Amino acid sequence: MSHNASNDRKASYKVPPAAVRDASTSQEARRKKALEEQKRRRAERFDSSRQLDFFADLTLGASDDEEENATNEPMREGVAQFASLLPSTSSVPAIEPGSFAAEPQGPVLDSLPMSFGGPKKKGKNKRKAKSRAPKVQSSKPNNKWADKCMYAELLEMTEDTNMKDFDDGVDADGLPSDIETAWVALTPVPLGKRCLAITHAPSGIAGLVPNTTLRSRVLGKSLMKPFPSAIPPHTVLDCILDEHWQNNGILHVLDVVKWKGQDIADCETPFRFWWRDTRLAELPSFPPPSADSEPSSSQYRFSYPTTLLPVPYHTNLSLLHLSSVLIPLSRSTRSVPISVPIHVLTSGADDTSGMNVEQADASTRVDLKSEEATINSDGMLLYVAQATYEPGTSPLSLWVPVRAYAGDRSSTQEVPIGSFQTTREGPLDIFERLVHKRLAQDSYASNMAMES
Repeated sequence: MSHNASNDRKASYKVPPAAVRDASTSQEARRKKALEEQKRRRAERFDSSRQLDFFADLTLGASDDEEENATNEPMREGVAQFASLLPSTSSVPAIEPGSFAAEPQGPVLDSLPMSFGGPKKKGKNKRKAKSRAPKVQSSKPNNKWADKCMYAELLEMTEDTNMKDFDDGVDADGLPSDIETAWVALTPVPLGKRCLAITHAPSGIAGLVPNTTLRSRVLGKSLMKPFPSAIPPHTVLDCILDEHWQNNGILHVLDVVKWKGQDIADCETPFRFWWRDTRLAELPSFPPPSADSEPSSSQYRFSYPTTLLPVPYHTNLSLLHLSSVLIPLSRSTRSVPISVPIHVLTSGADDTSGMNVEQADASTRVDLKSEEATINSDGMLLYVAQATYEPGTSPLSLWVPVRAYAGDRSSTQEVPIGSFQTTREGPLDIFERLVHKRLAQDSYASNMAMES
């Protein structure tokens, strides 16, 4: 390896693709390639579902528009064309009449074993082989729900004025060139744990029988025991379990993968979000479970999520709307109403005769109280409008967090609640400055066009 090549490799080591001076490694290039690959796979699935290959070799019979006086001749094709599919006669043994009742011959009886039990040593080997079988089964692939969420890449931005786009020579700041026309935003994205909500058909009354399981994003493990919900069976939702779910019972819904067994992942982004909001609004609401603690308990704690809350989506991503509405919204908190069960003491009928005064019957009644839950924002998600849902980390979805933490966001370590010490400036701050810069450039270009 030459000295110059070694220096170039060291210079680009652990450097984000946005800072590497190569068009093929930029996030924009990888995103375009991923979108084209997704469109190709989608077209192949459509062609496969239509089963066009089965009809490729079919031909029509004789035309009905031939001469009127022509006689109808029978079809000359028979079953001869299927003769090649039959087994050859040499492979089929000839059976003579009356051979079914014939007794086996002497040599055949002599060749049969008198006993089917093998030596004990072989039996031990068989038992050892069986004992080794679980070890082979232990090398199974991971849980089928592992890494099934569409996980966004961190938006790679730069404020280096010397960076230029490889195609048209404009400033390569890292923002998508078509962000105003070809993207959809989810904001404010709440703080919490990413997971999948999976339902099955319950054998009982909906809303009372457990039918929903939450699976972790990385390993696909169950986060809690199955619980009842209003989500229909055979549904898969991409969700965020709120950081304070035990206090507010909220499960945030990001996306829809499957609904009542129908695959929604192959649909484009705006339709999936519209379907999500429409279908969740149609679901009935069930009261939260009654408190297991004593009535004197200060705060109710949910045993499982009871409120399905979709994350708001926005299709207007003009630079002015981003600057004035969406970016401030990504920094703000959100308040939503929730229902919390409370115990109300009720006394029985008054009985003032004798000693029964101190033994008056007392009971409790469970009522629902409306409260406001505060939801903290974690940032903004950007989706390519033409993209479909795909599992794993994808450049077709971008993540712009409010804060920059010391740990990597892609790790499974959770940041303690309330500890928001940032190591550097937040990515959302850089995103806001780049949007303002583009706005100034567009304003300057329009003014120059008017003067000319």
